[in-house]
Amino acid sequence: MKTSKQAVGSPDLSELSEVSERPHRRINMVAGTIGHFVEWYDWYVYGLLAAVFSAQIFPSDSPFASLIAALLTYALGFVVRPLSGIIISPLADRFGRRLILTLSISGMALGALIIALTPSFATIGYAAPVLFLVARILQGISAGSEGQSAIAFMVEHAPANRRGLFGSFTNMASGFATLAATAAAAMVTASFAPADLAAWGWRIPFLVGGVLGIVGLVMRVRSDETPEFEASALVDHKSAAARLGDLLREHPKALLQAAALSAPAVAYYTWATFLPTYAKLTTGRDLASTLAGNVIGLALLVVIVPVCGALSDRLGRRKIFPIIGAIGMIVLFYPMLLLLNQPGFGVYVLVSASGWVVLGIWQAVYPTIQAELFPASVRVSGIGFAHQIVIAVFGGTAPLIAAAFVAAGQPMLVAVYMIAIVALCLIVYFTLPETGSRTGRVTVAPIDPEVLEGEHLVLSTSSAIDEAKRSQ
Repeated sequence: MKTSKQAVGSPDLSELSEVSERPHRRINMVAGTIGHFVEWYDWYVYGLLAAVFSAQIFPSDSPFASLIAALLTYALGFVVRPLSGIIISPLADRFGRRLILTLSISGMALGALIIALTPSFATIGYAAPVLFLVARILQGISAGSEGQSAIAFMVEHAPANRRGLFGSFTNMASGFATLAATAAAAMVTASFAPADLAAWGWRIPFLVGGVLGIVGLVMRVRSDETPEFEASALVDHKSAAARLGDLLREHPKALLQAAALSAPAVAYYTWATFLPTYAKLTTGRDLASTLAGNVIGLALLVVIVPVCGALSDRLGRRKIFPIIGAIGMIVLFYPMLLLLNQPGFGVYVLVSASGWVVLGIWQAVYPTIQAELFPASVRVSGIGFAHQIVIAVFGGTAPLIAAAFVAAGQPMLVAVYMIAIVALCLIVYFTLPETGSRTGRVTVAPIDPEVLEGEHLVLSTSSAIDEAKRSQ
């Protein structure tokens, strides 16, 4: 059997043209997008409402200590994610993207329902924080296998000349999820009296997330496996452990590049889950108004992401993105957080929207670039290994570190921290290859011999069957 570095018996790409023209069932795009939406809605709503339910589940003499306990539990989900990403991602390369995506949405929905239905500490004592811990572990395992599997699923199902657009749908879905989670948090915060909100109102968004998980599960069960995985699987029967070994041995540079593409998530998670709390703690703004301001900014994100993704199919992946996005973060983050010292709802909206614009430019293309850096046989493993470790280190701890800076009386260090990480990523971005292509190539990666060989076998078998039928 050929490895990813060995050449195939040179099937002519023209022979494979019909493969790239296969019908692309809409349900596959909907399944990937809706499922991803449900995953991240459940994930973000926890961080947004932590300040509300923390005293109910993690009681303490200090409200700030309760919040830290809730955020530590939130961060635990990120700790589990890289373990899940390393262990489960090779299974998606061995047994298929669809199976792992179906399991991941099931775990995330179950975790949301546990959080929604767990009684308060006053009712069941320490069982309450323990159940939250179990729920976050479940969600961490699910999220650790979701992102990279969804990216591969979407990009591999996309037409060859629209991979940038279809790859952007994953982050558009997570943007919609953040928007929906923020809107849900804003609605319950504004609709209930403080006592009712703390007692039971905060549970409603989690209950909605659990129910939506059933919708995502049904859609994923009805979806198709990707043609590229099926082609690769015909000629590559390595175990999951062997695939992980191949990944580490053959693709170290791509792993570094994929990690750098994911690392600005430190800014994303700060903007998504902590910016409203940051504004409340530093300037005394009302939490309901800051959540409403975030909704406006997120509306820009979900428009910018697919637009930039589509442009990357015409202009190339690297020319504008993610370099311009990273430069925008470096330039804007400090003055924007400084501007929050000025009063007014409009000021908060400006700050929030500015951050989401530059984050959207970065988010639009990094999933597709990551997918194009790896061959199909290790694609989910490669993205998952790099992405989930980086997310655990920088994304999961972002709200906690930001809260610590604020508690220490140094709120502007939040901006310095984000800028330093993004600046390091920018250096790596200049080493990225141009992976975009206007051609109708069959493979997602610029060179993927195993996929070409598998597709060649499929076409050869089909031709033989057709010839046998004609001879009868």
